[in-house]
Amino acid sequence: MLFEVWAPDAERVTLAADGREHAMDRDPARAGWWRCEAPAGEGSRYGFALDGGPVLPDPRSRRLPDGPDGLSAVVLPDRFPWRRDWPGVPLPGAVLYELHIGTFTREGTFDAATARLPHLAELGVTHVELMPVCPFPGRHGWGYDGVAPWAVHEPYGGPAGLVRFVDAAHALGLGVVLDVVHNHLGPSGNHLPAFGPYFTDTHETPWGAAVNLDAPGSDEVRAYLTGSALAWLRDYRLDGLRLDAVHALADTRPKHFLAELSGAVDALAARLGRPLFLIAESDLDDPATTTPREAGGQGLHAQWNDDFHHALHTALTGESQGYYADFAADPAHALAKTLTGGFFHDGTHSAFRGRRHGHPLTPDTPAWRLLGYAQTHDQIGNRALGDRLSAHLSPGLLACAAALVLCGPFTPMLFMGEEWGARTPWQYFTDHTDPELAEAVRTGRRREFAAHGWAAKDVPDPQDPATRERSCLDWAEPERGPHRELLEWHRRLIALRRAEPAAAPLSDTAVTVAGDLTAVLLRGSLCVVVNPTGRPAAVPLGTAVPTGVLAAWLPVDLPRDGGPLVLPAESAAVLRRSQALRPWAAGETLREGVSAPQ
Repeated sequence: MLFEVWAPDAERVTLAADGREHAMDRDPARAGWWRCEAPAGEGSRYGFALDGGPVLPDPRSRRLPDGPDGLSAVVLPDRFPWRRDWPGVPLPGAVLYELHIGTFTREGTFDAATARLPHLAELGVTHVELMPVCPFPGRHGWGYDGVAPWAVHEPYGGPAGLVRFVDAAHALGLGVVLDVVHNHLGPSGNHLPAFGPYFTDTHETPWGAAVNLDAPGSDEVRAYLTGSALAWLRDYRLDGLRLDAVHALADTRPKHFLAELSGAVDALAARLGRPLFLIAESDLDDPATTTPREAGGQGLHAQWNDDFHHALHTALTGESQGYYADFAADPAHALAKTLTGGFFHDGTHSAFRGRRHGHPLTPDTPAWRLLGYAQTHDQIGNRALGDRLSAHLSPGLLACAAALVLCGPFTPMLFMGEEWGARTPWQYFTDHTDPELAEAVRTGRRREFAAHGWAAKDVPDPQDPATRERSCLDWAEPERGPHRELLEWHRRLIALRRAEPAAAPLSDTAVTVAGDLTAVLLRGSLCVVVNPTGRPAAVPLGTAVPTGVLAAWLPVDLPRDGGPLVLPAESAAVLRRSQALRPWAAGETLREGVSAPQ
């Protein structure tokens, strides 16, 4: 079996495989690479020693049975026991469901999560988006401190468990997306610096030295990350990748790493004959992220839209701290602007940042290129108590949020348990094996929230196993009210969503939001009306004459003779309308002091 490793600064490299040592030779065709043949097979343990140092795991290890500090194990992807072919599921028209393997079930394994996949198929989502599954020290964690970008966390079930999960999802018609982290590696168990210049101090990041994308040696580092991404898509038959915090990828080279990566993924999709996609998490509000490469963009297929989340969250909760301040000044305007234009910050001043921010999307931008959501792991877990919207909002307000997310213009995404209004929190938890690091994380978390007025005793200890236990879903909840009714509401809205065309541009959505936040959204044949106020509202519909009620959180009657729709307090309704009708006339007043979009 051929073993290879990139170690450009080493004078001598030794392979240790199955208890035997083998001297490695320099590869004459590739500078910095070493290679040798040695007897080995599936499961063989191995590692590399540099210049007589300790045996370290392979940077490209596919499996780390004993954790990040143990030996690698050989994995042969061409022998994965796939039971079926998979044609893929494209992103346009998708409904995503974000989940964390370690808390989706109390068991916290791929196999336990696999047993719950029929629930997702019945819900109607099209793709499961897994939070990171790369190895990290300990058993439980969010996954963003992974240290081996080619491998699968062993406590979850390792590579074999992931294969079983993906195969079962595909059998139910569900695509699988994986969250990957290219902007940093975890602080413990990271052995890459011993092998080569994987990091550079040319740039500063919140996590220390930056991943080396543009300094000497960066060609191989870029190839390392691109190869990892392609391996997930090719060898594990994934449908797409979510790229964590791409704004933190410091790269000054003429061709940005993201453009290089998107080109490689598009080429792989062409070779495999199935759709593949990349979704960026970015706080830049930059259209270039999803602009095609031939037009000078980075060519990613979609990006998360935190602006929509912030506008919706502020409108429903009234919160105004931190980055919510920009949206709380005029929640009605913020919600309408994000629903019709995508970005709230499109070159306007951001008080939170103290400067102008963002750039506008063009009206012909396909709306599916933005992901819309009311909750994510970040927006819940980065709160002091990890409290969900359900901890503060009534079922009726949760129904309003679901109507705008699932029937809105963007590709919708739910966070696990959101579909039934789960009351379990999702808190920040770790299982660091390094005592000093564990204490630093614990102290840092408490210090961070103390600055916002939280007492240290009130901030959950990330290292306490109970913090993870509290964050596990309670699968008994959907069987009782009001969770049962919210689950059915989400199923109904997703069914309506999937019946609508997916390729519409942003300009095909019209929205009016009154000062009291009663909103009317028109998209395709749907007229979505929400009333998050505490009193019934008479909502004028303009010329969008409804022809039927498709879904209603509380009973409503169709208006007669062009009159307003009377909507109960804290409720939502989805009506059918004729697509031939114009939404509103330019300047037509739908509420006193509020005009329709021009």
